[in-house]
Amino acid sequence: MSPPLPGPLAHLAPLLGHYGYWAVGAVIFVEDFGIPAPGETILLAAGVYAGAGRLNVVAVGIIAFVAAVAGDNIGYLIGRSGGRAFVHRWGKYVFLTPKRFEAAEQFFARHGGKIVTVARFVEGLRQANGIIAGTTGMPWRRFLAFNALGAALWVGLWTTLACLAGSHITAVYDGISRYQPYVLLAVGLAVAAFAARHLLRRRRRR
Repeated sequence: MSPPLPGPLAHLAPLLGHYGYWAVGAVIFVEDFGIPAPGETILLAAGVYAGAGRLNVVAVGIIAFVAAVAGDNIGYLIGRSGGRAFVHRWGKYVFLTPKRFEAAEQFFARHGGKIVTVARFVEGLRQANGIIAGTTGMPWRRFLAFNALGAALWVGLWTTLACLAGSHITAVYDGISRYQPYVLLAVGLAVAAFAARHLLRRRRRR
């Protein structure tokens, strides 16, 4: 018999109980190239199941990691193949001119690795991560390396916490989520600082 899932995880019990590892891999995979899906939620639920002995925690971790990396790479291909043309065609309507887009590409080429790694933990950025990297022309090998690092940290953190915390995972998750705005602010300030430094260097060179 499957262990009861706490709070907002409960609605995933039929899916996990029926499809097990397949559900974990499929939901995380499709979420990571932009399709709305509860990827992080199902990872937490699978971790709770693993802690109760219903699933193997190592298998959950490996499947979630592979699905996360594969999904983001699909997003990268989408951005790489069609994103640039889309931005050049429609970007002017949101003040993203070709010149500004070129500056964004240069910035992402330098600091994109940090963004790709951190984005895994931020709702919204996690789903668009690969598409943005592909659109801005980030080298695939560089993207793959930082994306794999972010996926390993993300899967390792939530799988381990859910496995150990069990029925208390929603309280743990809520507690951590309270600090997400501060993390976003810190990331935003870091990005702004890098951009300002980049602009100052360009002006000095001129």
